[in-house]
Amino acid sequence: MQMKVLIAAGGTGGHIFPGVAVAKEIMRRDSASEVLFVGTTRGLETKIVPENGFQLSLINSVGLKNVGIIGQLKGLAILPKSFLEARKLLKEFSPDVVVGAGGYVSGPVVLMASFMRIPTLVMDSNALPGFTNRRLARFIDKAALTFDEALPFFGLKGVVTGNPVRSEFFDIEAKQRGTETSVLIFGGSQGARAINNAMTDALFHLERAKNSLRITHQTGEADFVKIRELYDSSEFKDSDVRPFISDMYVEFGKADLVICRAGATTCAELAAAGKASIMVPLPSAADDHQRKNAEAFINAGATKMLIQADLSGERLAKEIIELVDSPETINRMEEAARKLGRRDAAKATVDLIEELAEKV
Repeated sequence: MQMKVLIAAGGTGGHIFPGVAVAKEIMRRDSASEVLFVGTTRGLETKIVPENGFQLSLINSVGLKNVGIIGQLKGLAILPKSFLEARKLLKEFSPDVVVGAGGYVSGPVVLMASFMRIPTLVMDSNALPGFTNRRLARFIDKAALTFDEALPFFGLKGVVTGNPVRSEFFDIEAKQRGTETSVLIFGGSQGARAINNAMTDALFHLERAKNSLRITHQTGEADFVKIRELYDSSEFKDSDVRPFISDMYVEFGKADLVICRAGATTCAELAAAGKASIMVPLPSAADDHQRKNAEAFINAGATKMLIQADLSGERLAKEIIELVDSPETINRMEEAARKLGRRDAAKATVDLIEELAEKV
């Protein structure tokens, strides 16, 4: 079905990559369709969206949650401009459906689309929906959700589709174990200081396994220089250390073990790729939802979890070495992770989008 779809997605990769997965499914179904992303200048969308071959328009918008009184006042002052820019963009592009994939940019775009009577859908990958989506719930037509627990927030509008993951993750084949174990470390698209510091502290304790480890580490922009210097002063100076990895699915394909947070998109990608992991849940996540995500993977036998309060270089090194010394455990974790994957999430989400488009 040929459609024009506008996707508002901004901030972190956890919001943008599911939107990209949906966009690719739209184009796979009909190459004559048009997809336009909307974001701001401050998020990773300025990098991720063009790299995936989609157009990106920018508007002014800032968050109103967890920014303090001054931040809220500034955000409220910008809102009128956000709505006017969203309205102008919607009139120019004239989409059949508007999708809010997450991030504060979704708010003014989806709300304005609702006021203009354009069909709207929001995507939410957490058991507790995000602040913006909770506020949008009464205005939207449909909500594509990952967890049953999110349904009460959207009533009959909510449909559990799973978290859309780029098809490249599902295309990763099971890796044959070799003499070298490849470890991929990242703390989300913007890095995680606690994981960065623990991993560089772990390098000393990992020296005995130096010849059997290959390390790839995404640090985030803020910590890159410091972490690169620490690797350079260790026995692991030949490690691949980067501020950001745009082709993450390529590195997933090379990895035997992933050390990461437990955000919804990260969990969905681990399941799609069938990768063993050590998860360090973000302790400040709303309602401790990352820990709940990690516990679900533990119950399935797909991960090991380290609570950030207990995280140290020595402890992390111990967990890595135990897995390096037990490739059969990694194999079992991979099989367990793969069973959690939901390949049809992007397809199910686009089915909902097409339903809305047909009603126009």
